[in-house]
Amino acid sequence: MECYSLDPHTPIDEDKKIHGTEKKVVVEEVVVEVVVAVVVVVVVVVVVVVVVVVVVEVVVVVVVVVVVVVVVVVVVVVVVVVEVVVVVVVVVVAAAAVSSSIVVVLVVLVVVVVVVVVVVVVVVVVVVVVVVVVVVATGKA
Repeated sequence: MECYSLDPHTPIDEDKKIHGTEKKVVVEEVVVEVVVAVVVVVVVVVVVVVVVVVVVEVVVVVVVVVVVVVVVVVVVVVVVVVEVVVVVVVVVVAAAAVSSSIVVVLVVLVVVVVVVVVVVVVVVVVVVVVVVVVVVATGKA
């Protein structure tokens, strides 16, 4: 294969001729660059997918915890309110039957309401704490 120079006075250097092996090296370098680029893209996609899955999982856990806590608190409050109404009616009727004084009936009513409110608050706090502890414990497991 003959090699020509653009400048007729420049001597031709045989080492600078482009032979098939040099072209092959250039093609191999391009292939390596393409493979590296594909690997980088795949790694970036995998990292993004993992981050999205972790974020979605955390959001789902938080939403589930909030929904469970709200449902439990609502159920407990409804049950306790129904019990309070029943207890107040029973206590007022019993107090009225025992004493004809309105003061005694009102004192008994106030005491019952205060005790029931304290019990409701304690029950709601205990339920919320138990639910949060269980969810956190299962989340860490």
